[in-house]
This record gives sequence, C-alpha cells and structure tokens, in this order.
Amino acid sequence: MADVSVSREIAAPPQRVWELISDMTRMGEWSPEATGGRWLKGATGPAAGARFKGTNKAGWQRWSTTCEVVDCVPGERFSFAVTAGPAKVATWSYDIEPTDDGCRVTESWTDQRSSFFAGVSKRVTGVKDRAEHNRTNMERTLESLERAATS
Repeated sequence: MADVSVSREIAAPPQRVWELISDMTRMGEWSPEATGGRWLKGATGPAAGARFKGTNKAGWQRWSTTCEVVDCVPGERFSFAVTAGPAKVATWSYDIEPTDDGCRVTESWTDQRSSFFAGVSKRVTGVKDRAEHNRTNMERTLESLERAATS
C-alpha cells in the first residue's frame, strides 16, 4: 500500500473550499484525472454513507468506480472509499484547517489495491507508477481548486 499527501495554502474560507471539494459533480473542473461524479441511489450531495459513481481518464483510457462517502464534516473533512466491483481501490481524503489567511488543504490518497488488482489497474488506466502519478495530479488539483475558491 502507498500513501500520498499534498497540501496547499488557499486564501479562501474553509467552508467555501469544502463545498467545492465535496461536490463530486464538479471534480472534473479541477482534477486532471477525475472527470466528475454522479450521486447514486437518491443521494443529492455529500453525506456520510452517500454513494456516487466517479468517472476518470488518463490519456485515452477511461474508467469509472463506485465511491462511498466516509467522512463528511463541513468546512473540515471530506473523504470517500473507492471500489471497482468488489475490489477495494483507495481512500481519498481532504482535510481543511483554518489559517490566518484562509485555510490549508491536505489531499491524501491511500492505496488499498491488492497486488493482483494493482497489476490489473495498470493495464486499465495505463498508469505505471500510481503513487507518483497521483502526487502530480494532486498538486494540479489543489492548484485548480485554489483558482476556483478564490475567483
């Protein structure tokens, strides 16, 4: 398993940043890989236990996953567990801490794939080093999130 975390100072209120990051339908606006999401089974927004279908792309490859919100604390934390069929994929989390000028956002990814599934996902996504790929994308995501939160 791999863990990757990236932090960024954002000159915007924690609640504003949380509202953006927890709106999965808009994730494609700032993420270079996640193209968006659709709430499932009557869910209309972020809540612990709510499920959504996440869509992704890397190069020409496209795939979707099912996600379940694990933590949902407005202005502080948003996290979700990702699965592909019965297989665990990862947990993504966003921790938001107030600062004098706004907030500090930490995006974290915890790989939960089995070694077999990690090999399969390399073929499905075309990504050979998932940890390094995610680190780069997380930096870009937080940069784009900052632009959205401060505009």
